[in-house]
Amino acid sequence: MNLHDKAAALRTLHHQAKPVVFVNAWDAVSARIIESLDFPAVATTSAGIAYVEGFPDGHAISRERMLAHVATIAGVVDLPVTADLEGGYGPTVADAVATVRGAIAGGAVGMNFEDSVPGEEPLLPIETQVARIRAIRSTGEELGVPFVINARTDVYHAGANDDAHFVETIARAKAYLEAGADCIFVPFIADEGLIGRLAAAIPGPMNVLAGGTTPDVATLTRLGVKRISLGSTPAAHLLAAFRRAALEVRDQGTYGFAADRISHADLNALLTRP
Repeated sequence: MNLHDKAAALRTLHHQAKPVVFVNAWDAVSARIIESLDFPAVATTSAGIAYVEGFPDGHAISRERMLAHVATIAGVVDLPVTADLEGGYGPTVADAVATVRGAIAGGAVGMNFEDSVPGEEPLLPIETQVARIRAIRSTGEELGVPFVINARTDVYHAGANDDAHFVETIARAKAYLEAGADCIFVPFIADEGLIGRLAAAIPGPMNVLAGGTTPDVATLTRLGVKRISLGSTPAAHLLAAFRRAALEVRDQGTYGFAADRISHADLNALLTRP
């Protein structure tokens, strides 16, 4: 598929009876594993990529390094790739445009786009984020790619849950959708009642960030969620396993962890492409 068709396919995944589920990838081999397991698309994790590149999460990595890593991932899979590109690596419309141009050039057909960026706390004004989303939509159209915008709002980042936060989230969701966003990403929530209320009130697909306390896929489907992301959790899970392995060697002098691995041949096969 060309980029136009990949973007169209990615958008369609947000309008099905069952939500699209992303076990987010952070490098080429994790993306190839996702593809080999017949997932319909690949989503990246900005935190996981930042860790691989030697940076903490939270806009610490540069736009150029993030986009280069995304391009590597997009280059090893045939599936549509949607990239977590944080807040666009700057607060301006020009920043948003530079980021989406680089993403499309690297082979991505969608992006997460946050309304929280360093130095603009707690959140960008709605009108500022609306202008940035409109610019992303226009840039995608200019480049012939119906780029899929997963507009994230961090209203619940501090963990509060009251009527004011709900009203603010819905106001931002409606404004972002009207500006051209395809999906609204509301992370940091796990309460079934709140998730259901938000999904019912948002006039478009809703994405939640899944973790250990999040309702399961069947429950989220019933609540009306259309996209489920695991974010950095898969990468962090792998790093926890690596730490356990290192501790086993250091403290016990054994290698029991070696029994639970993907074989050398299978890993080579995953990364051997025509």
